[in-house]
Amino acid sequence: MQFRTILIAALLMVPDVVSAQQAAPAPAYGAPISLEDARKVIAAAEAEARKNNFTMVITVLDSGANVVAMVRMDGTQLGSIAVAEGKGRTAVQFKRASKVMQDALAAGGDGLRFLGLPVTPVEGGELLMSGGRIVGAVGVSGGSSAQDGQVARAGVAAIK
Repeated sequence: MQFRTILIAALLMVPDVVSAQQAAPAPAYGAPISLEDARKVIAAAEAEARKNNFTMVITVLDSGANVVAMVRMDGTQLGSIAVAEGKGRTAVQFKRASKVMQDALAAGGDGLRFLGLPVTPVEGGELLMSGGRIVGAVGVSGGSSAQDGQVARAGVAAIK
């Protein structure tokens, strides 16, 4: 009798566990970011980079993953141009920060499936939102992954 009571109680909890594990729906795409706002994002990100003596490439993409604006700070390696764009493109196309992909790969297991996708699974790509919709993304490259993420988030804060 006790076993049956425990079994019934456990089965009644299954829907709660399943719904708690389901992710919130991804935000919808909105109108593309304006050049004016893209410049604000770059200015804030560049200020954060300069404050910390980082040299970076900062790229802003619109909601269709097209480059709106890009800056390469003096002394930043040329390879960071493509990497910054890739991080931003990853964020826009997959509706999440590129760090999500980095963390999934680091965890291994199912996360390794990201290796088969056209992504740049490294921190530094962040979504740009307006009115709850994706208007674009900022991608940053030039430092460590954590530094790139720090500078990208400073850019995001400029239009919140």
